[in-house]
Amino acid sequence: MMRKVKITVLKTTLDEELVQEYGAEGLSACPMLKAGQVFYADYAKPEGFCDEAWKAIYQYVFALAHGAGEDVFYFGDWIRKPGVAICSCNDGLRPVIFKLEATNEAAQINYTPVR
Repeated sequence: MMRKVKITVLKTTLDEELVQEYGAEGLSACPMLKAGQVFYADYAKPEGFCDEAWKAIYQYVFALAHGAGEDVFYFGDWIRKPGVAICSCNDGLRPVIFKLEATNEAAQINYTPVR
């Protein structure tokens, strides 16, 4: 059974040093996501979730949705809490940090697959 995964935005960051050297004028922390936002993922990217962030974290969401976190993730040498992964988007100047949590809620396809 595939389960839903809860995605919580833990924090948005801005690396001032890198922004000074490489960032565009006026660059600020991520304008799309805010700390505390919660999304639920199953078969597809949640509505309103950043496309680039989804590309960076979907493999962890997929693994947790299929039971990979029932013990501790990645052989116990990364995260100490079962069913949890801490990930970030791939924006090197202003990464967003996410907490992914496996839930017991069954995932449901809510669209018609294209064949």
